[in-house]
Amino acid sequence: MRRNVRFLMIFGALLAGGFALASPAAAADCYFRSADVGYVCDSESAPRIFVEPQPFLNSPIERATYAHLQDNANVYPQPSTAVPAVRNAGDGFLYVTVQAVEQVGDETWFMINPGEWVQSEDLILVDKSEFTGFELKAQPERLFGWMVADYWYSNKPGAEPAPGALKLPRYTFFEVYDAQMADDGWIWYDIGNGRWMRQTNVSLVDPSPRPAEIGANEFWVEVDLYEQTFAAYEGDRMVYAGLVSSGLNRWPTNEGLFQVWDRQSSTKMSGAEGKVDYYFIEDVPHTMFFDNDIALHGAYWHDRFGYKHSHGCVNMPLRAAEWVFNWSAQAPNDLWVYVHTSEPGNILTRQDHEVSFAGG
Repeated sequence: MRRNVRFLMIFGALLAGGFALASPAAAADCYFRSADVGYVCDSESAPRIFVEPQPFLNSPIERATYAHLQDNANVYPQPSTAVPAVRNAGDGFLYVTVQAVEQVGDETWFMINPGEWVQSEDLILVDKSEFTGFELKAQPERLFGWMVADYWYSNKPGAEPAPGALKLPRYTFFEVYDAQMADDGWIWYDIGNGRWMRQTNVSLVDPSPRPAEIGANEFWVEVDLYEQTFAAYEGDRMVYAGLVSSGLNRWPTNEGLFQVWDRQSSTKMSGAEGKVDYYFIEDVPHTMFFDNDIALHGAYWHDRFGYKHSHGCVNMPLRAAEWVFNWSAQAPNDLWVYVHTSEPGNILTRQDHEVSFAGG
């Protein structure tokens, strides 16, 4: 489903909320959300700068079925309890890839590795996140970002939600047309057509200048720990952007400038053995190690992008990690990874930012 919203023109029952009326057939770009919301449309035709990535041919993540393995699940050598279990999975944060499914009488069995079967009640199939981020076909004209919480817009900074306002769903995309510090001490962003959103509900991509160590034609990825966003660049040109989940406060992702030293299309990850946060995750896709055992990689086991969630790695949406993995394989350099914490207040004071609020 496409999630980008420019000027939020709503039809039918939402007309009372103050949005302009337009015909879906006449509007430049419309996206149907639900019976409650109706159509959301661009107010005018514009070049498509932000484009959702298409799946790669024979993409393994498109074919894969991932699952959460329940605590203390018994694993059998064949789809039958008539034979002894080969092991007990124990307890922890356990994720596997389903290799095959077999129906035996009234029971459904899943093969999780060659010669390893578990009963259906010991697995919960993963509903993979739909979030992907965007390829950028041109340099962005202004700051942009996504909602990271379902919330209503306000008609001015610091105000309560407007009467009849649309509750924007998580992962709604927007561009920033203005920013102001409100009396509540938070920065508020004009996300289009005078609709304001507090910074606590959003994550922004604020393009950074290329670090001096990175060459003009080299490929690099910026990870913003404050905003929980990333952007991929070829020299000074941004080519992809999206949300990430970096390390929790107990396991912070280190700041600094790194280079990818190892790449794996799929790998196992485990840690905290014997502790309450023990994890064992099979087939972690599109892994790019850059800081010892810390990596950029796809994360199929959660949908918390835009919030810290990991043991130090930079979790990426599946298709975004695949895109960066394949794109950077063609780089003239080992992929640079620039990890830093932005200062959102700089948006209010910086006058010479390449991505300004002008023209909004």
